Amino acid sequence: MPIVDNAVYVDGRRIQDPTSLSETFEHTRDHHGMAWIGLYRPTEEEVAAVASEFSLHPLAVEDALAGHQRAKLERYGDVLFTVLRPARHDATSDTVDFGELHVFVGPDFVVTIRHADSPDLTQVRSRMEQQPDLLRMGPEAVLYAILDQVVDEYAPVLSGVESDIDGIEETLFSGSDAGLSQRIYTLAREVIALHKSTLPLEGMLQRLLDGSDKYNVDLELQRSLRDVLDHVIRLNERIVAFRSILDNALTVHSTLVTQRQTDTSLEQNDQVKRISGWAAILFGPSLVGTVYGMNFDYMPELHWTFGYPMALGMMVASSIALYLVFKRKKWL
Repeated sequence: MPIVDNAVYVDGRRIQDPTSLSETFEHTRDHHGMAWIGLYRPTEEEVAAVASEFSLHPLAVEDALAGHQRAKLERYGDVLFTVLRPARHDATSDTVDFGELHVFVGPDFVVTIRHADSPDLTQVRSRMEQQPDLLRMGPEAVLYAILDQVVDEYAPVLSGVESDIDGIEETLFSGSDAGLSQRIYTLAREVIALHKSTLPLEGMLQRLLDGSDKYNVDLELQRSLRDVLDHVIRLNERIVAFRSILDNALTVHSTLVTQRQTDTSLEQNDQVKRISGWAAILFGPSLVGTVYGMNFDYMPELHWTFGYPMALGMMVASSIALYLVFKRKKWL
């Protein structure tokens, strides 16, 4: 169902639960309240109705319908258009899934358009309704609560990524290389995508704080936004550290693979040397034996009494000589 929740608030209290967008617009005007409309993958007609009622800028509406936007904060007159990229860690597949949330904030309305299951804005609404003093601060307070929820949901994602990195580090020196390079590269790409989602939040929150005086944002709300900014800064610092660790892990893995290949090549060379050495040692006796085994009538020492012992001596001497030479060269 595209309309997830739809309510009108007056003085921090929920007074109406309209059944349609037209009723929401009517109650908001009649009671001079604040409309909070939550949409999930809405149709163009529903977005067009909201855009017409609240005079949303066509470019922002086009972005909201198209999706696949980067995290950003833009102001169109008295309307703030915010794009957030929430994330969640899938422990089953050890992957990070990214969502997309568009938030329109005006003087008397908040419209959220989700293109994924995350974040759970039901929790945000429930929290705000339990804090009427916070909700009384208006649409800016709702934007703060949404930002706070999105940032809080990054924490378990980073914990999951950290756990994956720990697993990679354990595997790195275990000698098990099956698919490790691909695993490191895939996780590094996810961390980069995560960084692209969180890095713009620093600038976005700073812009909100810089414009607080101009748009009369409550002092307590400014402090709350500053607290979210501190969390974002710490998140980005951790993500930068993760990127560095993964870059080093990929370098170390490549070095280890090269070293193992080199060690294997050297070991094979040693084996070839040993085989070649023994083949050469056996070649001397074989040569002598072959020559004296030709049975020609005229051969040196053929009728000599000590011819046979001499041939055996030559075989033994050549073998010993070659053995000593190869041993000295550490081939054997």
